[in-house]
Amino acid sequence: MLSLLLTAMMALQTMAMLEVNVPEQPVVVLHGSDAVLNCSFSPASAFNLSDLSIFWQLTDTKRSVHGYWGGRDQLVDQTERFANRTSLWPVQLGLGNASLLLSSVVVADEGSYTCFVRVRDYGSAALLLLVAAPYSKPVVTLESETNLRPGDELALTCVAYGGYPEAGVIWQDGGGRNLTDNITTSLVANEEGLFTMTSVLTVVLEPNSTYSCGLINPLLGEEGYAFVTITGQNMAFPPVALWVTIGLAVCLLVLLIALAAVCSRKIKESCEEARREAKEAKELEEEESKTAMTLLNS
Repeated sequence: MLSLLLTAMMALQTMAMLEVNVPEQPVVVLHGSDAVLNCSFSPASAFNLSDLSIFWQLTDTKRSVHGYWGGRDQLVDQTERFANRTSLWPVQLGLGNASLLLSSVVVADEGSYTCFVRVRDYGSAALLLLVAAPYSKPVVTLESETNLRPGDELALTCVAYGGYPEAGVIWQDGGGRNLTDNITTSLVANEEGLFTMTSVLTVVLEPNSTYSCGLINPLLGEEGYAFVTITGQNMAFPPVALWVTIGLAVCLLVLLIALAAVCSRKIKESCEEARREAKEAKELEEEESKTAMTLLNS
């Protein structure tokens, strides 16, 4: 029935036109919030609400969003997903306000909506509804934190959750140089249509380097930055160099032990020789003393 009424209204539009106004700019609404789709009309004279007909529908598919005529809401033909989510302002209908309240907006609600109004004359206008959701604060992680060497290629991954629509990603180094040409970005939508965004930057590893990942939501603006700094402490020795270092350390330790043993033996021999010489000197002195006493007695 609704489609027949709309067809009749559009056929009569060529005969008489009612001025219907909607916002020229898209209506941007946060995911989960309520949206007001403003629509106003200017009748030529006072009218009775029983003479007023209002139809809201999706512009592309022509599916019914909300209907009003005969002085009350007419929702028999309403598309199921809009059930219990739409309402007009009855007390303002007589003032030319045909705006629609759409509650708990989701990504699937995004699109063009047409407002049809009839009060003796007919008119319509369409507006665009856009849905936005902020992303979580981005997080940057390293592909690997071990066995890193200067000159290696390294993948940095930036992840943010629960946003809409697709965000722009900006990668920069510590000097502010744009690295966006070296990235790969992917999006995965959840059951609500919100995105998980993953962006991977490939860089040649240098010590003490800083990289940043920034998100820009085209509807909400800048959403946040994440930073990561790679220092020399993050770089481990490669396996070959590690084993060479261990081998040299072991050799040095063995050399020190051998040197200590040689020195200990030499010191011991020197001490024994000194004691032997002292003993010989003492014996010689005693012998000379005995000889002298013998000479004196004779």
